[in-house]
Amino acid sequence: MQSEFNFFQHWYPLSPVEDLDPKRPTPITLLGLRLVIWKPHSSQTYRVFLDQCPHRLAPLSEGRIDDKTGNLMCSYHGWQFDQQGICTHIPQAENPELVSKNQKNLCAVTLPVRQVQDLLWVWPDAKSADLAATTPLPLSPQVDASKGFVWSSFVRDLEYDWEILVENVADPSHVPFAHHGVQGDRAQAKPTPIEIVQSTANLIEAATIGRFQTTITFEPPCRLEYAIKSDDTGKQFGLVTYCMPVSPGKSRIVAQFPRNFAKTVHRLIPRWWDHISERNEVLDGDMVLLQQQEYFLQQTESSQSWKTAYKLPTSADRLVIEYRNWLDKYCHGQLPWSEVGISVPKIRNINENHEQVLNRYKQHTQHCSSCRGALKVVQRLQVALLAYFAITVAGVAVLPNALRVQLGLPLVITALLGLIAYAWLKFWLSPKFYFVDYVHANR
Repeated sequence: MQSEFNFFQHWYPLSPVEDLDPKRPTPITLLGLRLVIWKPHSSQTYRVFLDQCPHRLAPLSEGRIDDKTGNLMCSYHGWQFDQQGICTHIPQAENPELVSKNQKNLCAVTLPVRQVQDLLWVWPDAKSADLAATTPLPLSPQVDASKGFVWSSFVRDLEYDWEILVENVADPSHVPFAHHGVQGDRAQAKPTPIEIVQSTANLIEAATIGRFQTTITFEPPCRLEYAIKSDDTGKQFGLVTYCMPVSPGKSRIVAQFPRNFAKTVHRLIPRWWDHISERNEVLDGDMVLLQQQEYFLQQTESSQSWKTAYKLPTSADRLVIEYRNWLDKYCHGQLPWSEVGISVPKIRNINENHEQVLNRYKQHTQHCSSCRGALKVVQRLQVALLAYFAITVAGVAVLPNALRVQLGLPLVITALLGLIAYAWLKFWLSPKFYFVDYVHANR
């Protein structure tokens, strides 16, 4: 049965632009489609192709951007493609006319792209480029510097399905418990009444009642946004998330955090510090819960629906119910994996190894330019501090006796301080880019 909602004919933000490397192709998966992001030398914007060379289907993401032409070169046989996907060079061609006469049949598959609000957007249906040109992007009104907002961005791959990700973000009442000590306090938890303001195929809007005026907007398939206002001070802040369906049991979140206050603090705090001290920790707390929740839900789906598997007696669950009803009504309760040839197992295996489930490096650091750069600096500092300690101790050992107290003692003290700094970098800071275990019972 054909779904009433076409997941492929919508705009999705693949990544913050600042996290992309203009010097090399970047692979990414969306809706089961393997894509490649790359930047031609002659263009100010990135391009997105299907990650397949038309020659023998080799991955273009393993290719390179040619130094002379600025085009994307396949590393298998050296075919080159310009920013429109047109094949410009085949090294094996005996006659140059072979390329020019067959360009339509030799093209890479290109997808419509936009760069807006510091994000790279893609339309994953190559056949409906005209529709893409007339379809507005699901932009947040809060990500707007002209309104006095500042914001930061964050991206992470997640070890659970898109439908679980959306359900989780649409549930504010879990924050004091799942994120206790990070973004909430379980002792301060209160009822979170939610009112559904409107619900259509293309928009669900809800509001919460409390100290802050909060509007929650779900614009399918990916934008789920919180806009929070304080009536007393006029301060506004929000959470803008884009929930990306990657493949069965895999999703990606691209998030922005706008606010119209504390702008100096925003400029002073490094982006990478915000990521390792809070953003990753929030998602760690969810990950260990949601991957197993997904597994248990799949076990029950053979005999009952979510309506009987879940017990949802409070108004705090109204948005989750509304979202689940939307998924059933317009998408038949599933994503279109079959349309890209993916067979979904009824029950996917559960991974209880926290080091794999919470692998920050694989899921975030390698994708984030700020964290990659900070990690390189941390690693170099460790080498420098260790070398300074060794050289200093060796140098003091050969000093004349008369200088050992006057000159050697201060040097040894600085070397020991350097060794302490090395230990802090190695055993406290560096692991935060790779893996930090999250045990709810210990919090």
